[in-house]
Amino acid sequence: MSVASLGYLVIESTDLAAWRKFAGEQLGFMVKDVPGGALWLRTDDRPFRFLVVPGTKDGFFSAGWELADEAAFEACLAALQVGGHAVTRADAATAQGRCAHGLATLKDPAGNIVELFHGRFRDYAQFASPQGVSGFVTGDLGLGHVVLPAPNLAETEAFYKTFLGFAETDEMRLQMSPNPADPLLVIKFMHCANPRHHSLALMPMPVTAGAVHAMVEARTLNDVGFAYDRCIAAGCRIASTIGRHSNDDMVSFYVTTPGGFDMEFGCMGLQPDWSTWVPTRSLVPSIWGHQWAPPPSA
Repeated sequence: MSVASLGYLVIESTDLAAWRKFAGEQLGFMVKDVPGGALWLRTDDRPFRFLVVPGTKDGFFSAGWELADEAAFEACLAALQVGGHAVTRADAATAQGRCAHGLATLKDPAGNIVELFHGRFRDYAQFASPQGVSGFVTGDLGLGHVVLPAPNLAETEAFYKTFLGFAETDEMRLQMSPNPADPLLVIKFMHCANPRHHSLALMPMPVTAGAVHAMVEARTLNDVGFAYDRCIAAGCRIASTIGRHSNDDMVSFYVTTPGGFDMEFGCMGLQPDWSTWVPTRSLVPSIWGHQWAPPPSA
């Protein structure tokens, strides 16, 4: 009953035009308007990997986690219900709107909305980036990853491991204060039943945008460099310059989205062999680069 991959992310927006421009012109996603005023943002042969829906605020809304088949989906829901977690099954129309055969929703212990689904829809038209991105690393590895807030870190981590079948990849323990006596920031990284280094990370800190960041992995370093140049030329807020992470080897930059959370745009991410992998503890986030901008309010 383990989650197979991160299938999609749902974003709420008061300004879909801003997302249409940002996703298509800066990130190089395919963008499609769909009935109800929503946007499908496409990075591969799925109809969408990001669903932007009209709303009363701007921010991340939910993560859609894919189960391998109906049996795994039903087993997961049964385990959640036995464990005391309230699960709501979506009707057929709502599931179809997510391009899924079956869909259910609940909240994790930190209050993040979790969508579970099974069954794939495909768009057999070839992915063609409007900005010439050669493609994104998806398939069985899923969309990429998402980093969510979890002030109750241990409880939330246990939920994803116990009920959704996630396993530990590693953790970071970062000194965020010049005072060495201050507590370290602990970030937990977890993987699904696929080779991506992590599909989910949890940080014990509050965020106003609903998520810390999401990540998409492009196929080449040139894809990353060209996207970086496009974001700078468009005047986007670069949350972090290009760098290489210490734990997953990802070469990436971070740009702030119209939803207020950041998008990590990277390449060359590590794909561990889980049969021999030993979880690690990193004391620095990056081996080079990734110079972070001050918070927007600073």
